[in-house]
Parts: sequence; structure tokens; C-alpha cells
Amino acid sequence: MSAAGDRLQDTARRSALALPDVSHGRPFTPQLDVYKVAGKVFLIVTDDPDEQIITVKCEPEHARAHVHDYPSITPGRYLDKRHWVSLGPGPGITERLVTDAVEDSYDLVVERLPRRDRPRAR
Repeated sequence: MSAAGDRLQDTARRSALALPDVSHGRPFTPQLDVYKVAGKVFLIVTDDPDEQIITVKCEPEHARAHVHDYPSITPGRYLDKRHWVSLGPGPGITERLVTDAVEDSYDLVVERLPRRDRPRAR
């Protein structure tokens, strides 16, 4: 378990919980902390000490750019690799990048919700 991995995951969790109407739980396995808005997943935090990653939804063109630009960003683990990316600790992975990735993922999910299910504006 690395301090950088802990910080990455803590930053992602804090960022997610600061957003409106977010719920979280472990619906798939005790090792995956899943964050949702209106029942839709936007963040997964892996609780495996050997694989300290987060996975977020991402526009396909941004996903390709991130994977190209950062060695510790990979196509989303266990999900549609065009629309999800996994971030691990590594060069260039800053708190700002993690926060932006979580907020962008949340926004992507919210904009695809029916208006009646969208949280109030943030």
C-alpha cells in the first residue's frame, strides 16, 4: 500500500462525497467502493492494497488522451474501455487531476439522467 495510492483514493472519495445526492456502498464486492448519483455509477474505488486505483466515466476522446499522456491511467478496469478510465498513483497524477476526473464523471452521468432525476445544480 503506497501513500500516493492512499492520497489518490482519499481525494477521489472526498471529491465524490462533496457532490449533490451522492450515495455509496459495496454492491458488487467488499473490495469495490462504488459511488452513484440517482442510482448510476460514476466512481469506483478499489480497496485492494496491491492495486490502489479509481475508475471514472470519461468521454472517449478524453479517455484516449489521458491513456496516451499518463502511464498510470489505463482503459477502465472491468468496464467499457471506451467510456471508463482507471487512475493509479504515478507521475502527473495530482489531486487536481483526480478531483477533475471525479467531477467530470459525475457530470457525464448527471447530464444523461432524465431531468426529474437530476440533482439540484451545484
